Amino acid sequence: MAGGMRNYQRELDALLKKIESETAETGRVPSLFLHSCCAPCSSYVLEYLSRYFSVTDYFYNPNISPEEEYRKREEELLRFIDAINGSVLHPIRFEAGPYEPEMFYQMAKGLEQVPEGGERCFRCYELRLRRAAELAKAGGYDYFCTTLSISPLKNAGKLMEIGEGLSEEYGVAYLPSDFKKKDGYKRSIELSGEYGLYRQNYCGCVFSRRG
Repeated sequence: MAGGMRNYQRELDALLKKIESETAETGRVPSLFLHSCCAPCSSYVLEYLSRYFSVTDYFYNPNISPEEEYRKREEELLRFIDAINGSVLHPIRFEAGPYEPEMFYQMAKGLEQVPEGGERCFRCYELRLRRAAELAKAGGYDYFCTTLSISPLKNAGKLMEIGEGLSEEYGVAYLPSDFKKKDGYKRSIELSGEYGLYRQNYCGCVFSRRG
């Protein structure tokens, strides 16, 4: 199912309340492996989740082209993390994934003409989330997630469906999320302005740039 009537923010609120209570009782901060697509989308999510988790922020986006654009987004994300690390409750660790555009083009083969927001995008979600799930399992993380749901153009229900499927496959909990809720998207715009973040005008791939 792609989500139905589920309220992912309500689920997250309940989970965070439980985590806060457990952390106060035990002193243990749970770990989160967070896939990030860019600095603007990550800004609010990192501000929000670093209150509750020890976050490793992972930049892995083989869909982004050209490479200069990829590097620019990677550098902006690292710059933002460096800027906020002095003020967050739990410091954020940054991890850069490899640039593998061939992985995206292999995945997109035969789907080049599919409109934005369709099956090609869903497979792109899965490509990036699968890598995050693999690394979350290998690193012994408590949770994994992605910042993608903060965008009004991204399908939060589909992201949850994919994330929960990978959670079952890899044995790492997927954080329920629709980060555009609670004015998350609005806050990301505010933070982008505050830190002078580069805001790209296309998702990342050649298809989104043309469309």
